[in-house]
This record gives sequence, C-alpha cells and structure tokens, in this order.
Amino acid sequence: MAEVSFTDRELDVMAVLWERGPSTVSEVRQYLDDPLAYTTVLTVLRTLEAKGYVSHEEEGKAHRYTPLVARDRAGKTALGQVLGKIFGGSREMLLANLVRERGIDAAELRRLRRVLDERLGKGDK
Repeated sequence: MAEVSFTDRELDVMAVLWERGPSTVSEVRQYLDDPLAYTTVLTVLRTLEAKGYVSHEEEGKAHRYTPLVARDRAGKTALGQVLGKIFGGSREMLLANLVRERGIDAAELRRLRRVLDERLGKGDK
C-alpha cells in the first residue's frame, strides 16, 4: 500500500472531512480552526483529489468531498515519518517523549499501561 503524505494545510482539511464526513467547500471552511479563503480551500480539495485522497460528488452547484484515505492510515504514515526522522527509529524515545512532554494525567497513563501490558501478553495487570 502506498504511503500517504499531507502538507499541514491538507491535513487541516482532511481532519475536517474525517470529523464531519463528506462536506462542501463552505462546510470545510466553517470548521477549520484558521479561516481560509473559499478559493484556498477549493484549491486544497482539488489537490487532494488529484492525489487520490478525496473524491467528490456534485450536489447542485456545489461539490461534496469525501475522504478516500482513512485517518488511521494517514496516522500510521505520519507516525512512521516522525519516528524515523525525529527519533532515529527509536520507539522508546518516541514513547518517552510523548509521556514526558504531553501532560498525560494518571488515568491516561493507566490506560496506556494496559495497552502496553496487552501488547506484551500480560492481560490487564
């Protein structure tokens, strides 16, 4: 399966589509954190479509764009890039940085521990 890659702006638009589902340009604009011009959002969506990451259906005069790439697939690719480029392939350094730097509370740490324990085959200990 080919690796997917997004620019920051493309990722912002994809995040709206993943959260809101199929959306028009106006709807995407409405849910972006940073206000962008209609034409900018349209250009980003057309670029994403050219890359094969979204498709559209005509809806009157508007187009409704649908993501073709699942969020988890994009996340795996992005995480792999961060792991390789920033942490030199060290999963331990990535996890340590995540836990140390992101203000994770005790309840979330316990949930992470359960995930790790399950991965190690220890059950819910």
